[in-house]
Amino acid sequence: MKLFDGSEKKHYAVQNMTLPVKTEKRLEALGMIAGTKLSVLNKKKSALVIAVRGTRFALGKAIAANIEVIEM
Repeated sequence: MKLFDGSEKKHYAVQNMTLPVKTEKRLEALGMIAGTKLSVLNKKKSALVIAVRGTRFALGKAIAANIEVIEM
């Protein structure tokens, strides 16, 4: 399932990212790699706020729609 399809207050694990290289490298630098656990804190029409390794950040719909996750 895609991260943007996830629900608030649920936990997921990253499986795969199909993003432009620059964006993918930036997310990896922030700690989001395959197997990383994350949770969706807030979901709006065009963005998500997620928690990854104790840090919160927002992802736009275009980025979140290209991150594959599984529910924990």
